[in-house]
Amino acid sequence: MTEPHADAPEPLTAEQIRSSKVLVVDDNAQNLELLVAYLDPLGCQVVTAIDGVDALEKISQDVPDLILLDIMMPRMSGFEVCRQIKSDPKTRDVPVLMVTALNEMGDIERGVESGTDDFITKPVNRLELLTRVKSLLRVRHLKGELDRALAYLDEVEDRGQPAP
Repeated sequence: MTEPHADAPEPLTAEQIRSSKVLVVDDNAQNLELLVAYLDPLGCQVVTAIDGVDALEKISQDVPDLILLDIMMPRMSGFEVCRQIKSDPKTRDVPVLMVTALNEMGDIERGVESGTDDFITKPVNRLELLTRVKSLLRVRHLKGELDRALAYLDEVEDRGQPAP
């Protein structure tokens, strides 16, 4: 068995995963149920939305740590939801994983242009989903740690004291 590389990122702790909130957005009840069931073993808090408008309302009430977003939905497409999420300073750092049956290059380009962080295609493979979710949650938590460290350094500089 090989030792992990010294520079490899630390995996998420069980506590970090349990404290994470994932919003799953899909207009198809069976898809929504399946994604929630796949995420269940992680132990994170899972919130669901049935379309893009519902998703934006839930995000405005409580910003999640990760969004799993279907693309083809009534009232508002996943592309538009993603654009709105990424254009809002309060939510732009929330990773978005687009879950889609679309796999044409044009659809992927539209997803990238709208600001998505990653894609997973339907039918969803459970192991692939869990791997991507853990990876994106790790990025979200590391960004939070970086923001706290930078805020601390700004505070120290504002007081005119050298950092320890």
